[in-house]
Amino acid sequence: RLRDGRYDFDGESFQVDLSEPDKQNAIHGFLRWVSWNVADRADDRVVMEHTLHPRAGYPFALHTSVEYRVDAGGLTATVTATNVGDRRCPYGMGVHPYLHVDEESVDGYWLESPANRQLTMDERAIPTGVADVQGTPYDFRSPRRIGDTVIDTAFTDVPREPDGRAWVRVWNGERDHGVGIWMDERYPYYMLFTGDTLPDRAERRRSLAVEPMTCAPNAFASGDGLIILAPGESVTSRWGIAPL
Repeated sequence: RLRDGRYDFDGESFQVDLSEPDKQNAIHGFLRWVSWNVADRADDRVVMEHTLHPRAGYPFALHTSVEYRVDAGGLTATVTATNVGDRRCPYGMGVHPYLHVDEESVDGYWLESPANRQLTMDERAIPTGVADVQGTPYDFRSPRRIGDTVIDTAFTDVPREPDGRAWVRVWNGERDHGVGIWMDERYPYYMLFTGDTLPDRAERRRSLAVEPMTCAPNAFASGDGLIILAPGESVTSRWGIAPL
């Protein structure tokens, strides 16, 4: 999400199409509606690739590769972005999977969300600062039911487990089965979304979006978590989904 679709980089100003016109923001990046090519595949994996050529609002060349691998432990996604242009380029990425367990709505989900701080937002969902989750409705550091809490919130200050991963976990009401999303250190932010504002009323609060992000919303303007790639430079990040 980018306020007014505008940002400055290396002394130039750029304008991106406003894909969220009601809030006058650009949202969801450049790769959401493009065609990807299958670069490699096997019984347990597929590699998808796309080259983003210079365009209005983003005059940079970026090659992106995503390997999806499935094994007994779940799904692992490995994302590699490479600057294939001749100038520095700004980069940030996020994914938008939804988790579902055996409940009619997220009200009955148990949620464990490890982040110590949340990003405060204005009426356009643009970050205005950072606040502790302690004492707020968004403190799920110890597992508890979501109940009627409405969540459309970004989080940061994320504790890591010994292998460097951070986990967000959900369980059904009996806590006899669940699913989790993990993210490596390249994802210092994530978003939680209970779906209350989805246009299809039947889909609202049916599942929980857990969105690992390498940068904060509005990062192209604020610089919060923004990655800068030199020509020829690559960056790799990993996330995954696993049963609990």
